[in-house]
Parts: sequence; structure tokens; C-alpha cells
Amino acid sequence: MSRRSSVTGHGARGVRRAAFGALVVALVLPAALHAQQRVRARALGVAPGRLAPGPNNAITDVPGVRVGQVTRIVGDSIRTGVTAIVPHGENTFFSRVPAAIVVGNGYGKLLGVTQVQELGELETPILLTCTLCVWRAADAMVDYLLHQPGMERVRSINPVVGETNDGSLNDIRDRPIRAEDVIKALTAADTGKVEEGSVGAGTGTIAFGWKGGIGTSSRRLGGSAAGPGNRTDDGRSYTVGVLVQSNFGGAFTVMGVPMWKELRRPPPPEGRRNAADGSIMIVVATDAPVSDRNLRRMASRALMGLGRTGGYGSNGSGDYVIAFSTAESVRRTGEGPVRQVSDLDNDAMSSLFEAVAEATEEAIYNSLFMATTVESRSGRADAVPLDQVRAALKRHGIGTP
Repeated sequence: MSRRSSVTGHGARGVRRAAFGALVVALVLPAALHAQQRVRARALGVAPGRLAPGPNNAITDVPGVRVGQVTRIVGDSIRTGVTAIVPHGENTFFSRVPAAIVVGNGYGKLLGVTQVQELGELETPILLTCTLCVWRAADAMVDYLLHQPGMERVRSINPVVGETNDGSLNDIRDRPIRAEDVIKALTAADTGKVEEGSVGAGTGTIAFGWKGGIGTSSRRLGGSAAGPGNRTDDGRSYTVGVLVQSNFGGAFTVMGVPMWKELRRPPPPEGRRNAADGSIMIVVATDAPVSDRNLRRMASRALMGLGRTGGYGSNGSGDYVIAFSTAESVRRTGEGPVRQVSDLDNDAMSSLFEAVAEATEEAIYNSLFMATTVESRSGRADAVPLDQVRAALKRHGIGTP
């Protein structure tokens, strides 16, 4: 196979650009990315929980949150990319958002974790990429941010970069992410729809032995969406959004249906000692005014959503959750030694906990259902057979007619 390359960048609104990028990839890799009809979970009747999603059912339903992605495919060896999550439209270094990190199982490389845990805030966007690309991605983001207006006197910056290991499909030792890929992901970041599946940081990932990838979902609380269990204690409307990079294993389960029994299981990914090994990065965003302490509590509920899909955090799995709030009343701007903060009370958190668990579960389903088959000289990961999933759900009284 020739060593032609395809690098595609996808902002959240770049539907036509994304479609063209997918076409280019298919031309470069006719045997690797097969034409497949992929749909999101709700098209199969899979709608976890009782809360309503936002208009895009994506992390970008949280006002101000933007996502940008670059998919990097080269010849028959490189299958990776970068996904950038930008909290809001301002310079995050000067308008920091409260944040928290929860580690389900720490077999991974999450750069920037100790400062976030110590100070309870994010001062950069979040990048997701492949394991051996973490440091190159971080260096590129730091260089990009230091050259932004107003950053001339900045002498310390804490880049937050997470990863999963896509070495079963990607020539990870080549460390193929370049500075221009990171910059493109950051500058392409936009609101609106988010491309899912085998794109960005999910290009080469594998989940439950099937092709994993990027997935997202959201939940709305209060306002016109109010219903049983969907009211906020302060009467205001909030959104919770989740984005995942799925690359983990376990006993694949959909809405309680044991797909690990129902589907013909693929062989274990090349290089994994245990089929349940791998990792998942989970990013949780909300516009609710939540302190970093309560964001930590929200992040822990994402692991409950992970568990509903059959993940259990094996010894070789890196399971990380990063949660942040974009609410103006809890931002940290450094304008003085004393801040006036207005945040939600502990007793007002339960509906947000529910939203996180539900959105995480659905985001994981979306990451699998939207992923396409990918192969390289390193191996192959087949897309979950949606016809078999639909049939299994029907046998259990779940899904579309």
C-alpha cells in the first residue's frame, strides 16, 4: 500500500468538510474504512435514563463549549488523531474554569493532573490523543497558547492532555501527531454537532474488542425540559455534556442486554494481555455553577455510567474523568485576592449526578455505534454489527420496531 496520507480537521459545524474528509480517507484506504451505515444510539431506540438530551445531544450543548478534531491517517500504518475540548470562547488562561479529575484506574498518562487537583481549575483547553503523542501534543498547545495576545509575560502554563493507547491499529512508536495537527484541532474547535466514531483521538481505538472512538451526549435540566426527576432546586435550566474517547474492555452491555453473549466476539486486540485492558477518557462539562469539590463528585458519577456499559476498570485500563463548569459565577479571573462566588449547594447536586451517569453511558454507545471498521498493517478492528445489536435489543423488548 502506498504511503499517501490524509489529515482531516473537523470543527463541530464542519459537516460538509467532515464528509469530504471521510471521502478522502476512504480513497486512501479502500480496504481499511468500509462504507457502513452507522447511526447513533437513539436511532436504535437506545435512550438511557429519563432525562432529555440537548438539541445536538453533545457536549457542545453546554453553552460556549467547543470541540475540534484532526484525524491523521498515513499509508497503512498511522491511524490516530487529536480531539480538543475548549471550555469557552475566551482565553482560558485568564478566565479559568473550576475543574476536577477523578481516576477510576490510573494505568495511563494524564498530563497536568496534579495542578488541577491542587488548584481545582483548568487554565488550558483539554487535548485527547494517543499515548506516545501526549508530550508532543502538550508542547504544541503550550507554544500555541504562549503566542496568543496578552500572553507575553506568562512563564508557567499547565497543559491538560489525556490519552488512550491506539497501538493495536496505529504505529504509535512513530509518535505521529505534529504541532500543526494540534493547532488545527484548537483553531477548528466549534459549537454544534460533533463528529463521532473513528475520528480525531478515536481514529485507532478499540472498545470491547470492537472499533471504539469518540462519542458524546448531553442532558438538560429544568426549564421547558422539566419533568419527573428533571427539575432543578433553584428553578434554573442547566446542561450537562459528556465526551468520551473509548478504548477499553469488559463485558459489553447495552441497556442491560449482555451483548457479550449476543454478539459473536471478535478476537482480543493485538498486544493486549487482557481483552478488558485499554483506557477511556471522559470529559464532563456543565454550565451549572458548581465548585471544583462538587465537580469531583460529578466526575465520580461518570464511572457509574461507564459501569453500565460493562467496563470494570481492569488492571491495564486507564480510566480518567475530567469535569469542569463554564458558569460565569464560578470562573477564576485573578482580578483580586477575594472572589465573590455563587455556586450550587450540595443538596442541589443530585439531578446533575443523574445527568452525568446517563450522558456518559450514551456517549459510550455513540462512540461504538458510529465507529467504522479500521484496519492497518498492525491489525484490524471491526465496527459493532448494528443489525445484530438491533436484533438482540428486540429480543429483550428494547429498541425501535
